[in-house]
Amino acid sequence: MPGALPVTVYPPSPTGGRRVRVNGEILGLAYDTADVAEFLRRAGLDVDPVEVTVSPLIEWRGVGPEYWGPEPGGGSG
Repeated sequence: MPGALPVTVYPPSPTGGRRVRVNGEILGLAYDTADVAEFLRRAGLDVDPVEVTVSPLIEWRGVGPEYWGPEPGGGSG
């Protein structure tokens, strides 16, 4: 695909979230597919959050788009 940028979503960090790299530049820490879609939009790629999970443009490292790390909250009561 002409003009397509390499996109990598790295494994979840120990505290949750996954780094997103586009064209060699880390754009931020995503906590769900909507965040990934927003980073891609900012990089000039219009990808729907639903398409993020199946897009051939995205390399998911470690695990797929279903896992983002530790669950939020989980504090003691």
